[in-house]
Amino acid sequence: MISQETIVALASPSGAGAIAVLRLSGTNALTIAEQVFQSVSGKAISKQKTHTIHLGHIIDNGKVFDQVLLSIFKNPQSYTGEDVVEISCHGSTYIQQQIIQLLLRKGCRMAQAGEFTLRAFLNGKLDLSQAEAVADLISSDNEASHQIAMQQMRGGFSNEISKLRGELLNFASLIELELDFAEEDVEFADRTQFNELLTRIEFVLKRLIDSFAVGNVIKNGIPVAIVGEPNVGKSTLLNALLNEERAIVSEIAGTTRDTIEDELVIGGIGFRFIDTAGIRETKDVIESIGIKKTFEKIEQAQVVILLLDAKELQVSGLMFHVEIEKIKNKFPQKPLLVIINKVDLLSKEEVNAIRQQLETLNLKLETISAKQKTGIDELKNTLLSFVNTGALRNNETIVTNTRHYDSLLKALEEIQKVKFGLQSGLPSDLMAIDIKQALYYFGEITGEVTNDELLGNIFANFCIGK
Repeated sequence: MISQETIVALASPSGAGAIAVLRLSGTNALTIAEQVFQSVSGKAISKQKTHTIHLGHIIDNGKVFDQVLLSIFKNPQSYTGEDVVEISCHGSTYIQQQIIQLLLRKGCRMAQAGEFTLRAFLNGKLDLSQAEAVADLISSDNEASHQIAMQQMRGGFSNEISKLRGELLNFASLIELELDFAEEDVEFADRTQFNELLTRIEFVLKRLIDSFAVGNVIKNGIPVAIVGEPNVGKSTLLNALLNEERAIVSEIAGTTRDTIEDELVIGGIGFRFIDTAGIRETKDVIESIGIKKTFEKIEQAQVVILLLDAKELQVSGLMFHVEIEKIKNKFPQKPLLVIINKVDLLSKEEVNAIRQQLETLNLKLETISAKQKTGIDELKNTLLSFVNTGALRNNETIVTNTRHYDSLLKALEEIQKVKFGLQSGLPSDLMAIDIKQALYYFGEITGEVTNDELLGNIFANFCIGK
């Protein structure tokens, strides 16, 4: 599968900038670079040491394209495990394209999405889960997702899986050996030790599978729907959380006709806030569509904020008990946070009386003034409490990849079959089938088991220069 062609791509973001970095990798990377690069020292590039940087010019037929820095990484001490050359040129899009076209004429081919990292995997520089972590690292936009991607890229997840796979493989070999001596009725695999191993593997797999619930929200952000009746201050709350005028605020009820979304990082975790249309009975067709979308967004959200107007609560508190119960009954699995807004319009005693009324419903409850921006920090801390960051703080392995999650579920199913077979006295040849399947799913995660379709799907999601 490893191509011998030399590939080239822009490794820095496209567009104009101070500098741009072009990357070459392949058997002829140094030879091609030498044809277009003239060092100010006059030294031949191919004879220079690895991990060195050289000042010079990109020249073709006497025409100077740019003054550049050229970095050399000789195999196998490079990202891809091949000869790699990186050219740092000025960031003009014209210069970038001229140099890339020149390199293509000299024998390079444009790299496909993720092809540099694919070559790193195929050359044994990274396992498959580490390679996937590269894409996660590039797309990480908060501290938590960055931390998880770094841990996976350093091999934390794959090391744990490889260790378990190695131990299981050892027992699988002993089981296979027993099959070779089936007529002599001997046992090479200690059944007690094997059962202990299966119990330990089952425990680790369950922990990793459970971690996906946290990992998935950390990677993709936690959607939070802000809902409530018109004019309770939903848009004002969104603006207060983001600390900018993101949503239109008006005293006219029903101003927000569509959903407005924006993201905020709280304590290293990404939250995606969705300001929805106010829920009420209306004959306005456009507003009705907005209300319908509100319920769709509640379905998609992982946390629901129900915003209540303190003044309205003071007048008809019991009515809101019914509204709260409606949402709780319609979405029983979703954490509900009730927020009493506009508390600046009431006295402390009045606010406390309202709190006592609602606390009988066993709810997470906050009091704020979105307009005065009071209680916003306390609200952010409450939102953070919905995320179990314990595993993250303890630097435990957290699964964020859906493909890994699926393979872990299948591996757990096979391990449980093996364990049941062992405890039921199932013949070794039947147990061996389930063990092989478990080993297969472990191998899928680290890349010891792959196919072209799997690799194509994974690396198609990468950017071109990586």
